[in-house]
Amino acid sequence: MATIASSETDQAIRKAGGGFGVPLWLISYLQAAPLFLILGFFFLLPITMIGVVSFWDYDFAGLYPAFLTTNYTDTLGSWVTWKTYLNTLKFTAIVWALTLVIGFWVAYFLAFHIRRTSTQMILFLVCTVPFMTSNIIRMISWIPVLGRNGLVNSTLIQMGLIPKPIEWLLYSDFAVVLAMVHLYTLFMVTPIFNTLMRIDRSLFEAARDAGASGWQVLWNVVIPLAKPGMAIGTIFVVTLVMADFSTVQVMSGGQSASIALMMKNQMSLLQYPAAAANAVVLLILVLLMVSAILRVVDIRKEL
Repeated sequence: MATIASSETDQAIRKAGGGFGVPLWLISYLQAAPLFLILGFFFLLPITMIGVVSFWDYDFAGLYPAFLTTNYTDTLGSWVTWKTYLNTLKFTAIVWALTLVIGFWVAYFLAFHIRRTSTQMILFLVCTVPFMTSNIIRMISWIPVLGRNGLVNSTLIQMGLIPKPIEWLLYSDFAVVLAMVHLYTLFMVTPIFNTLMRIDRSLFEAARDAGASGWQVLWNVVIPLAKPGMAIGTIFVVTLVMADFSTVQVMSGGQSASIALMMKNQMSLLQYPAAAANAVVLLILVLLMVSAILRVVDIRKEL
C-alpha cells in the first residue's frame, strides 16, 4: 500500500510540473534556490572576500588591490605568530578537556539519575539561564569574585588559609580558562544530553545481566554510544574558543594572547589584509581539526 501511495504521489508531482512545462529536476533546484542564495550571500561571499583581501597590499593610507603573498609569509614566518597559535591551541585543549568532563557528567546526571521528564527539562533550563545575559557580562562577573580584594581572596584570608591575596586568580591564564569553561560548558552538555537520552535503556539491563559492573557499563556501553554527542560538543567548543578574543583580552589583563585577539588588534590598526590572512589560516586550521573529529566519530546519526 505504501509503495502504491508513493508512486501515485510521484505521478501527481510529475503531472503538476508537466502542467507548467517545468521538469521535475528543475523543481527540486528551484526549491533549494532560496537556501542556496542565502548561504551564498551571507556565508560564501564574505569568506571569498576575506580570501581576496588577504592578498591585497596596504599601508597607513589605505588598501591596494593586488595579488601578493606577503601577508601570508609575514604571518607564517613570524615566531610571534607561531607562539600565539600555540597559546590559542593550549587554551583550546584545556577548555575542551574541562568542558568535556564537566559536560558529560552533568548530561549523565540529567539523563540517567533524574527520572521525571519534567524535572529533567526544569534542570536543563536552569543550566540555560545564564545564557539570557551577554557573554561579556557573564565574563566580567568573575572579576569581583577573583580580584585581589574579591570574594575568594577575602574569604580565604578571613578563614586564615592564606596570609595575603592570591595574585594569579585574576588577569592570568587561569582566569581565561575559568571564564571560557563557564561560557562554553553548556555547548558540550546539550549534544551529549541529547545523545544519552536516545540510548535504549534495555542495553544497560543486558549488560548487567551479563555480569558487567557499573563502571563497565559506563565504559563499554554509555561512552561509546555518547561519542557522537561528544564530537558535536567538541566542534562547538573548539570553534568558539579558537575565535574568542574578548575573554582572553579581559581576563588575562593583556598579559596573554590568542590568534583572534591578534586579528582584532590588526583590524584596529587598519591592517585588514594581514588580519584577513590570519583569518584564512585560522579557518583552515579549524576545518582541519573538525575534519579530524569527523573522521574519528560519525555524527550523521545525530543530525
